[in-house]
Amino acid sequence: MSQSIVDIDTYLYTYEQLLAAIEGLTDSQLKWKATDAQWSVTEVLAHLADHNIIVSFRIREILANSEARLPAFSQDPWVAGQKSNEGNASDILEIFRSLLLYNSLLFRRLSSEEWSKTGVNFKGETVTLEAIILAFIAHVQVHLAQIDRIKKGEISSQNSSCTI
Repeated sequence: MSQSIVDIDTYLYTYEQLLAAIEGLTDSQLKWKATDAQWSVTEVLAHLADHNIIVSFRIREILANSEARLPAFSQDPWVAGQKSNEGNASDILEIFRSLLLYNSLLFRRLSSEEWSKTGVNFKGETVTLEAIILAFIAHVQVHLAQIDRIKKGEISSQNSSCTI
């Protein structure tokens, strides 16, 4: 049984939070961008799926006692290179959810000693497995706020272009 300060249900709940954040949005609203340099909601979701892939890899590197530096990734080139805004938000969220579920099964098998295992991140800092998961949950919260800002900008943009 897992013995950690990481609440696995909170980790899994990030999917429901993202679903709620995009509820009722049309495909056009999901893909709307304030500027070419800013992300759409769909691109934010793609970034979170990418981040989940990287975190999943970091988890396994730590548990394997790897001495390799934990990888970083270039988020903007990843989003652009994948043509993320041409993707489907529900497909992206399904990948995100699948990784959460798969990782949660692993988390439930870990001992407190395994949760305390460490790796060295791309900045040269020693981080625990537990800290990586807590940071992942916090990272999703940051992007939920970003999605909210994008939605408000899109609504504001629609209102300013309306004529009576």
